[in-house]
Amino acid sequence: MSALYTLGRHTVAPVLRGLWRPWTSGLEHIPATGPAILASNHLSACDSLFLPIVAPREITFWAKAEYFAGNGLKGRVTAAFMRGIRQIPIERGNGRAALTALDVALAVLREGGLFGIYPEGTRSPDGRLYRGHTGIARIVLEARVPVLPVAMLGTDRVQPIGAPVPRLGHSIGVRVGPPLDYTSKADGPRNPKLLREITDDIMAHIRRLSGQEYVDRYASREKAAPTDRAPRRV
Repeated sequence: MSALYTLGRHTVAPVLRGLWRPWTSGLEHIPATGPAILASNHLSACDSLFLPIVAPREITFWAKAEYFAGNGLKGRVTAAFMRGIRQIPIERGNGRAALTALDVALAVLREGGLFGIYPEGTRSPDGRLYRGHTGIARIVLEARVPVLPVAMLGTDRVQPIGAPVPRLGHSIGVRVGPPLDYTSKADGPRNPKLLREITDDIMAHIRRLSGQEYVDRYASREKAAPTDRAPRRV
């Protein structure tokens, strides 16, 4: 466990829990030891803040490299904070970056750690749950570890897209579902159909926990072509 993470666990985490009082369900599904993937919906930038403070173990996430490249005191503080909560910088937008991201995830899992991932690839633009990218299925099949579906609830009201810091006055919830096991599929051909089936199954379990309306499109495309449709939860 890193020194920065330990420090944050005993200083920052109690303050955040006191201010927002996040409620939890299903934390007992997180294994006390050994590797596992936590696959979550993604409503807000603060998802990667509140999930680690309620989890009983350290979780490693991917994060945009821009978060680590800021200038001045603010940039250095932000980079140190991101590393302290076990966020690993990843360049996005090319094939080499995708391979690097996969290597990071597999390294964490092979060391017996917990790896957190947002299969949607980006924050939901409107509170709905969007189609998952199949990178998670590649990690699952290669690492042969259980997947825990996770639902973050209310974080989009605490820190909407564009808000610089989390807001008070809203509740936050974290639901963790029972582990999903796909090891029986790991020895077969890893074709696009199988990757899509596993990814869609994981997203279905996340949806059951979150109650979100599901959209069979990638969130990144929705952001590129916004609509006037209001978010709806079911």
